[in-house]
Amino acid sequence: MTEPDTVHATREAYDAIASTYAQMFHDTLRERPLERALLSAFAELVRTNGGGGVADLGCGPGHVTAHLHGLGLSAFGVDASPVMVELAREAHPGLRFDVGSMAALDIEDGTLGGVLSRWSVIHTPPQDLPALLSEIARVLAPGGHLLVEFPATDGPHHETQSYDHTVVTAYRWSPDRFAELLRDQGLAETARLVVEPLPTDRRQFREVQLLAHKA
Repeated sequence: MTEPDTVHATREAYDAIASTYAQMFHDTLRERPLERALLSAFAELVRTNGGGGVADLGCGPGHVTAHLHGLGLSAFGVDASPVMVELAREAHPGLRFDVGSMAALDIEDGTLGGVLSRWSVIHTPPQDLPALLSEIARVLAPGGHLLVEFPATDGPHHETQSYDHTVVTAYRWSPDRFAELLRDQGLAETARLVVEPLPTDRRQFREVQLLAHKA
């Protein structure tokens, strides 16, 4: 699959703020018990299905990749930003991190036991998302699991809303519509967690975490 033009802009934007981003978000899971619980469930499902490699797509500075490794998964990170990947390698020298695009993964068909996409689909324009999800489905083994996280819309079922993200334009999705797009690629929803924003949150968006598996 050819890399969309928007990936280039996203790569440059994250290269420019990589060091600041790594400092701000290196410990984001510490105060997120619900997310940690779902990551643990994801890890158990992958292990129960026979294990296999797990790709953390859009891994940034690698802290969540390291968390997955600590849960017993053979996890590696992929990020479009070379600067992010370099920071991840420095912080976690025992783990694998590759420069790459989610839209054109250098991974063989049907080889992964799991894929994590934690807030990494948010910069994908609506017209490009089905092809990206197809690429994720391609690399998952039968029975493999996907955990994807994104901000939710508050509008009609099929509406997608853009918003002014700090780094580059991002998109909010209807959870039901996102689940439909997963089903179109042969990925069946297993569970859904919707987290309401705290009054102190800068953006009052609900957070969605969808767990799905490949039939």
